[in-house]
Amino acid sequence: VQLQASGGGLVQAGGSLRLSCAASGFTFDGYAIGWFRQAPGKEREGVSCISSSFGITYYADSVKGRFTISSDNAKNTVYLQMNSLKPEDTAVYYCAAAWGIATCMRYEYDYWGQGTQVTVSS
Repeated sequence: VQLQASGGGLVQAGGSLRLSCAASGFTFDGYAIGWFRQAPGKEREGVSCISSSFGITYYADSVKGRFTISSDNAKNTVYLQMNSLKPEDTAVYYCAAAWGIATCMRYEYDYWGQGTQVTVSS
């Protein structure tokens, strides 16, 4: 089971990025996929999570209305569209997988990909 996160980069405040989480070794069907982020000196926090087989999504309050999570099961890829980015969104973003329905709590997720850096300049 492997997860590959990509799409990070440097963007100005107000800009957009789209992160991708591609899976290998398993299919997303029946799994929840979550995006988490960790800024320097801070705890890793849940940003947005999707249980696509059940039509359930979660968003952290700090990103509601700005970020959109979606799943393309045919491509075994989950996306995180991030709009209206703010400097406080700067962090390493990780994707993770959990079997079944999950919220955005770290302990629910068993499989983690490497992170992708998102830097938002002011």
